[in-house]
Amino acid sequence: MASIITYQQCPCCNSTHISPKLKAKDYTVSHTLFEVWECADCTLRFTQNIPDEESIGQYYQSTSYVSHSDTQEGLINKLYHRVRKITLNQKRDLVTDAAKTANGTLLDVGSGTGAFANTMQEAGWKVTGLEPDSTARKIALDKFGLALDSPEALFSLLPDTFNVITMWHVLEHVHNLHGYLEQYHSILKADGKLIIAVPNYTSNDAATYGEHWAAYDVPRHLYHFSPASMKHLAALKGFKIDAYQPMWFDSFYVSMLSEQYKTGKSGLIKAVFNGLLSNIKATSDNKLCSSVIYIMSKK
Repeated sequence: MASIITYQQCPCCNSTHISPKLKAKDYTVSHTLFEVWECADCTLRFTQNIPDEESIGQYYQSTSYVSHSDTQEGLINKLYHRVRKITLNQKRDLVTDAAKTANGTLLDVGSGTGAFANTMQEAGWKVTGLEPDSTARKIALDKFGLALDSPEALFSLLPDTFNVITMWHVLEHVHNLHGYLEQYHSILKADGKLIIAVPNYTSNDAATYGEHWAAYDVPRHLYHFSPASMKHLAALKGFKIDAYQPMWFDSFYVSMLSEQYKTGKSGLIKAVFNGLLSNIKATSDNKLCSSVIYIMSKK
């Protein structure tokens, strides 16, 4: 029987100043509504009444969940794979620039089917990858020869081990939010970098699509971050944010999904327009991008 988590306090800052903001639909698996609440103090939004860690696996069981299945079915997933070839190299360059080294030790948490971990390994990095989904781990092994570990291995890693820790659209999925960040602080080297990419509900595409915004992705996305809430969380766990980097392609991908959710049609032209408009509004401030990469170091 599934166990449900109902928050009485903000899962980021523990404030009791929390209230419902909207209802979003799970378009991928269950097609049921989930409430999204907001904290008045740190501005984190979070999905209320979520399945616990042992029960949520059923909500990932879909062939359309591209990060686990590597599916290329449908236009949106085909475009995703084309763009990924570009973004993998961009991520590699971002990591090496942030770390100020061409190679080192990297922990990639939520490796999916291993594309990024493989890119970094080919670039000469010593990579440890963690991934909860057994199907994704098998694809990574078959496709890249990568033996990814399950997430439980995180807490057996030694202190001061890694130059860089990366989470690409993963932190929003992690039940043990505080435990993960505390462990990162321990296993990251003194001059190491923590790189976290998450959707940004303060972006223009989020405002455009409201409850249909695909990046709410309830209940798989447990938290919905703003730059302010991420800064608050980082400070609580002994990190400071050094830089905010945009993920320009995300606004288009999310808008295409959101348009489909909202209208039941692909609406490609309108989705591209809304994605472009979101990016234009973010050109003067990366913190307004559809998804933001936070580059952090220890305080």
